[in-house]
Amino acid sequence: MNRSNAHMAPSPGRPRQLGVAALRGVAAGLAGVAAMTLAEKVEQRVTGRPNSYVPARTLLTLLGRHPEPNAQPLIWNHVMHWGTGAALGALRGVWSATGIRGARASLAHTVVRLATDQTLENATGVGAPPQAWPGKERRVDTLHKAIYSLVTGLVADRTVPPRLESRAGTTSH
Repeated sequence: MNRSNAHMAPSPGRPRQLGVAALRGVAAGLAGVAAMTLAEKVEQRVTGRPNSYVPARTLLTLLGRHPEPNAQPLIWNHVMHWGTGAALGALRGVWSATGIRGARASLAHTVVRLATDQTLENATGVGAPPQAWPGKERRVDTLHKAIYSLVTGLVADRTVPPRLESRAGTTSH
């Protein structure tokens, strides 16, 4: 390999470093879920909004089960809630390691979190598109996902150094 292409070869330790970043991101995602859950409980006390079991029904449908539209499987709700938070936390950890960090990354991560939930809920037929929701429901959901992504990003950026940030590909060609 000539010197001009040296930047293109990944270092042998890169996969391991990405794995460590992903694991730290899982922890960050769990911290984000904890913060989001606390915020949801406070909001529900103030607004009287009931728990949503759409996450549980979505997960059960993905697993090939057919829950009733009004089913309220609490344990499955927690599995989906915390599992999605952990999985997307891993992504945020990798972002932190590769230099995708800070407020812009947290904003983008909020969109990823919302898109993931909506994709799964609508693909399974369990949820309705957000434009069909009352405006207050959209705002509350977006706020809670933003809290999740902000906390996840703060923890990930603090615990995952940007050691894998690259300067290759800084132009479009």
